[in-house]
Amino acid sequence: MSETEAETGAAPTLRVYADYVCPFCYLGYASLSGYREERSEPLATDWHPFDLRASERRADGTIDHSVDDGKDEAYYEEAKKNVRRLAEEYDVEMAGELRKEIDSYDAQRVALRASEEHPAAFEAFHGAVFEALWQEDRDIDDPAVLADLAAETGLPDGFVAETLADDDSATRLEAAFEDAREFGVTGVPTFVHDEYAARGAVPPERLRRLVEGA
Repeated sequence: MSETEAETGAAPTLRVYADYVCPFCYLGYASLSGYREERSEPLATDWHPFDLRASERRADGTIDHSVDDGKDEAYYEEAKKNVRRLAEEYDVEMAGELRKEIDSYDAQRVALRASEEHPAAFEAFHGAVFEALWQEDRDIDDPAVLADLAAETGLPDGFVAETLADDDSATRLEAAFEDAREFGVTGVPTFVHDEYAARGAVPPERLRRLVEGA
């Protein structure tokens, strides 16, 4: 806890950079949920979008899977192994280890607007998007899926369609991506409290040390 938080009695805030299509972000979300459950005091979270598909996305918004990202099959096999290991460690069920064909751009547009305009519903929508992709194997790139999740989590009728029809939502998302780059975030999940950061799907005890300094 920072000196300011201690002096004011405010709940500590953990900033989280993440992208829904990152399996380690989902595992990090599960770890964060575990840490929050074990806390006796509230913990505020401040979600910041990150764009894992930036180098693959064409101008028309489609994904070019032929782009060389510098990662070979050995890299992806090791990533899958680590996902399975952490899923077992955190007792998390997952429908798969990687979802390279899915783009979260529109999901993040909706989530960012929800966090700004409907913060009370945002946390439920945020978790629902993660679970839809990683537990239920649903396509979060599909506006119909996003609309279902929005309705289930208390966002207003038509919220998804209105957001995706508004170019300003894309502009705000791109600005958020740029903020992440300027802050120096190069991989996700990244958890930040005060001037300290933890990168990766770290366990709850690591988050506790980050926030509480213990």
